[in-house]
Amino acid sequence: MADSAPAEGGVHGDDETRRDFLYLVTGAATAVGTAAFVWPLIDNMNPSADVLALSSTEVDLSPVEVGQSITAVWRGKPVFIRHRTTEEIEAARNVDLNDLLDPEPDEARAEKPEWLIMVGICTHLGCIPLGQRSSEPRGDWGGWFCPCHGSHYDTSGRVRRGPAPKNLEVPDPLVYLTDTLIRIG
Repeated sequence: MADSAPAEGGVHGDDETRRDFLYLVTGAATAVGTAAFVWPLIDNMNPSADVLALSSTEVDLSPVEVGQSITAVWRGKPVFIRHRTTEEIEAARNVDLNDLLDPEPDEARAEKPEWLIMVGICTHLGCIPLGQRSSEPRGDWGGWFCPCHGSHYDTSGRVRRGPAPKNLEVPDPLVYLTDTLIRIG
């Protein structure tokens, strides 16, 4: 009758320990190899430096005169910045919110009443409304006018008439670094 006990020196025990060690080393090498292969693919999905640079922009407001508008670019979109007159601020604040298609008080749209800063893209079909230059039509409420489909915006960038469903967007985040320097994004 053959003896099923391990030979001298515990050969079966050593084989199991060696096999477990080889499994462990093989698994670790496979995990490291997989990570080394997959990491460049995942890292490639991160935004490039030029995209990250566009994610925020700083604008110096000091050269903008009262009543003047400028256009900055943020994330490839035009940003309308208007240094509003006292009359424009009063007109924006003296509106019955029930008369608005997208009710929003002026105070929620302009952190500092004299500065109105918003993305200059019509919320209907993505056109760029007119009204940044003094020679352009500003619509029936003195703000902006989208000639493509006839949306009118007031001096707070709120839609008043036309097919646009929402007000012109206020960029978020918008931070005043100083009284005359802002960071968008």
